[in-house]
Amino acid sequence: MNRRTFLQCGLAASMASPLLAVLKQERIDDAIGVLDKSVASGQITSAVLHVTQRKTSVTRCFGPATENSMFLLGSISKPICVTALMTLFDQKRFQLDDPLKKFIPQFTGDGRDKVTIQHLLTHVSGLPDQLLDNNTLRKNHAPLSEFVENTILTPLEFVPGSKYQYSSMGIMLAIEVARLISGVDILQFVDRTVFQPSGMNHSALGLGRFTIGDMVPCQTEFAAPEAGGGNPTAKDWDWNSLYWRKLGAPWGGAHASAPDVAKFLAEFLEERGNIVKPQTARLMVKNHNPQGLTPRGLGLDTGMSAGPKNSERTFGHSGSTGTLAWADPMSETICVVLTSLPARAVTPHPRDVAGTLVAAAVS
Repeated sequence: MNRRTFLQCGLAASMASPLLAVLKQERIDDAIGVLDKSVASGQITSAVLHVTQRKTSVTRCFGPATENSMFLLGSISKPICVTALMTLFDQKRFQLDDPLKKFIPQFTGDGRDKVTIQHLLTHVSGLPDQLLDNNTLRKNHAPLSEFVENTILTPLEFVPGSKYQYSSMGIMLAIEVARLISGVDILQFVDRTVFQPSGMNHSALGLGRFTIGDMVPCQTEFAAPEAGGGNPTAKDWDWNSLYWRKLGAPWGGAHASAPDVAKFLAEFLEERGNIVKPQTARLMVKNHNPQGLTPRGLGLDTGMSAGPKNSERTFGHSGSTGTLAWADPMSETICVVLTSLPARAVTPHPRDVAGTLVAAAVS
């Protein structure tokens, strides 16, 4: 572990912020300790913990990471890209109950006509999480347009709205709608509508103005199956490959620093109005699925599924790359834990343990 990096980042935060006096000190220390030990043991290469409560914040860095280190967010990319889409909702360019075929006419037949934008955003569309030929597409360095084309032809697995099934491809088609309406490449569109207005200066969908050398490498052993599963033969298309880092997949290809992720969640927690209107922010963190199905906001996890249990109003997301971010309106707290260790590498994952300890500190 790069102890000097940890101390420099942590000391500056603790001296500048009264946050630790507000929270339960021992719980925050425990959260820091979990990540500190994981990095010291070599289990995790890099990590950053960032906690904000009201107007104060604290950041702790572990390993070679710094406060501005940019991690591959994994599925935290989804709510970021969905928020870009919702800027068009504010402009009345679409409605949640619009059928997808209104924007993608070829998406029709075999039940597809019933799929709405809301179905896509709440994971009840019937589309799969990943395409059957996902690995082949990535091995061939397929562009996003090819993923879109193949998803349009993919059979639905159930009647839209009848079941919950996490669907990265559903989110992708929703973001394709944003591209079609705006006429702007989605990587640029997210930068213009989300990152720039919210002051997220260390964030990009794909690489943006950054280089692959600016990004924290992922530990690919135990990576998700759709990312090569740690197979050394997948190095030219896994999470660390130039192909994947540049692609900017709306379901998992965004990069950001921990404080930037906190800025993003603050747009909803504080209803700042820099990206979407306050009423739209409230709409996005509200559960839209019927009773009996997993609760989901628009692109966001809500309540019990949003991370450690603080309150029913908690919202956020996690990522298979080893990331976690949640906000609790009741305690006005934001917690971001970014690590380089894949989520499926170990149970419980240090990010989850640290996040739970932070939740305990504000409960």
